[in-house]
Amino acid sequence: MTSPNSTENVSLIVGIGGSAGGLDAFSELLGHLPIDTGMGFVLVQHLSPSQESLLSELLARTTRMPVVTAEDGMVVQANHVYVIPPNAQMTIAQGRLQLATCDQLQGRVKTIDVFLQSLAADQKNKAIAIVLSGSNNDGALGVEAIRAEGGIVFAQDRETAEFSEMPAAAIATGSVDFVLSPAAIAEELVKLKRHPYLRTAATPDQEPIAILPIEEDELVTVFRLLQRQTGVDFANYKLTTFQRRLQRRMALQKCLNLSEYIQYLQEHPNEIQALYQDVLITVTSFFRDPEVYTALQARVFPRLLQQPSAATSIRVWVPGCASGEEAYSLAICLLEYLQPLLMNPTIQIFGTDISDEAIDVARIGFYRETQMENVSVERRLRFFNEVDGGY
Repeated sequence: MTSPNSTENVSLIVGIGGSAGGLDAFSELLGHLPIDTGMGFVLVQHLSPSQESLLSELLARTTRMPVVTAEDGMVVQANHVYVIPPNAQMTIAQGRLQLATCDQLQGRVKTIDVFLQSLAADQKNKAIAIVLSGSNNDGALGVEAIRAEGGIVFAQDRETAEFSEMPAAAIATGSVDFVLSPAAIAEELVKLKRHPYLRTAATPDQEPIAILPIEEDELVTVFRLLQRQTGVDFANYKLTTFQRRLQRRMALQKCLNLSEYIQYLQEHPNEIQALYQDVLITVTSFFRDPEVYTALQARVFPRLLQQPSAATSIRVWVPGCASGEEAYSLAICLLEYLQPLLMNPTIQIFGTDISDEAIDVARIGFYRETQMENVSVERRLRFFNEVDGGY
């Protein structure tokens, strides 16, 4: 018998975010879901902090699954719906919901991002994110975290969303796998939950168990298809990571074995590019790992400036620069270090990456508001130009 304090019977945990127009979208989604999916559903809706919420009661009318207002320490159980209470920030750890009041927090908190990021860290490839109607960009950072951990991401389509700004912001990240109506999302969830990839948890070292049979010769065929189209040889790539990305694509295309997926790759060249992008996906941000930039200013830059050539020219190479945030962060950090020294050398920073798509983003140098979370107001004013939709 499964203990009520266990998530053993939960096949997947689905984080669902909504804001303006979210009630109708939530209702349609839950109304089209069967009551025995084996999934646990956690709803994060923007609510007035000072008013009692009737959301749980309203949604209980749309489904026969139990709908409850989340409480601190609750274990997410299969075929249950958990609704965030007003004036709360919610996270999840080891399958348990954790709540803090917004009064305890400093600054503006994006409740959907916070929950989805914690869900990604906790559930890895068994996490699913859904972003529904809303009039802001909350959830965009969260879906990137879900995708990076091998989870699946949905966004509501423009045609059915009463307010499309929030799902559009999620879509703009490039991390969304399906753009559908709430009813169609429910239908797709039922199909996906049958796939072995989404029924198997990650191992303690955070790599998923190889639950799909993979023959070495078939894997070599995948490597060859990728190299032929992209020019990149993945034969020496970390095998467990490659298999995790490969199996995620197989789940999305409903392929239950690798030979079936190879046939799909051969018939759909666009899927080869999609697999390539999945394998290369990284989590990056401005001033990620702040201690690194502290070390640069404390130890690396002083030694660099001891070189005679540094008075006139400084050149830095950033390998694996992804979409450019880390290269630009390094440039900002270096300029700030040089300012009080009254030095004005020519600075060249070279960023390289295996992904042409990432390099294109870095060259353009446009970043959405959601990507600027770690950039202070002072740095924004000094180093960035604000334009419509971002910087």
